[in-house]
Amino acid sequence: MTTTEPKPAAPYQRIATEEAFAPAEMLNIYRKILAKSDVDPGFQGLMGFYMSSPSARAQHIMRCLQDLDQVRLQHMDEAGIDRQVIALTAPGVQVMDKETAVAFSRVANDELAEAVRRHPTRFTGMIAVAPQDPAAAALEIERGVTRLGMNAVIINSHTQGEYLSDSKFWDIFAAAEAHDVPIYLHPNSLPKNMIGSFQDCGLDGAIYGFGVETGLHALRIITAGVFDRFPKLQLIIGHMGEALPFWAYRLDYMHRATVLSNRYESIKPLLKKPSDYLRENFFITNSGVAWEPAIKFTQDIVGVDRVMYAMDYPYQYAADEVTAMDNMAMSAEVKKKFFQTNAESVFKIKTT
Repeated sequence: MTTTEPKPAAPYQRIATEEAFAPAEMLNIYRKILAKSDVDPGFQGLMGFYMSSPSARAQHIMRCLQDLDQVRLQHMDEAGIDRQVIALTAPGVQVMDKETAVAFSRVANDELAEAVRRHPTRFTGMIAVAPQDPAAAALEIERGVTRLGMNAVIINSHTQGEYLSDSKFWDIFAAAEAHDVPIYLHPNSLPKNMIGSFQDCGLDGAIYGFGVETGLHALRIITAGVFDRFPKLQLIIGHMGEALPFWAYRLDYMHRATVLSNRYESIKPLLKKPSDYLRENFFITNSGVAWEPAIKFTQDIVGVDRVMYAMDYPYQYAADEVTAMDNMAMSAEVKKKFFQTNAESVFKIKTT
């Protein structure tokens, strides 16, 4: 990528809230997993591709994922990004065996915390956890908050085909609620029992499959009654809410109809409508969707205090998208919420 002049400052800080990194040690673990005979097809199709492809895009992504210093800072300056909120890239530790995942989540969090200490005005970190061991994940949330100074958790959607809607994972929700930290529910490659028809036509990745699977996960959490059990819990979903705001009317109507029909044991009455939980328990970022109509619609549905800017670096890095967001026909107050103050509130970012 050619070097360009830093983008001029704006009357707000541009905080990008879904930006990824990958420690070199994690990639070594991935290589060992990929060398096995029974590799998960989604993991093979995602990280197996990026880690082996000679394409310019794959090479760019792998180089940028591993950098937490000059390359990343240069790209931020060129795009006009004042701060990144950084998380362990998908699938993180969730593709590993339980023991390795628990141990490496601590390693990754320590590495990210050190990068934040090096660049405290530019980087903010999210806590990676291993859902494979919910009790250990809860302890790592506590450590991340109290010892590392992080104020959000990253979970890359399903964990080897299992979803957080299963109550065996709810120690994680309890810890997040107790420590007042949101969980960013980020996409993962599709699980084995879902990927086939998507992969056959090349639609399993960010083009469509990621959003379908992560939106499904968020809906499973809602319909399982998680927010009735943990009313203060906050989740963050990207990519314009994985399209859920655009489905809000039909979700409400058909959830009520399904409850009344008594069709599924898994669909029971909730204290509120599904759209109410979207408005009260979710924050939404526009990661990968630099599209003014979608941003404004989502602001109308969930409120201007619940929609934030994200770039999705390095998977999607385009400085002109930042310019498009700067030029949105939006009041100065709302635009500052979108770029800066919502993120400062959600991630407890302290500026001097």
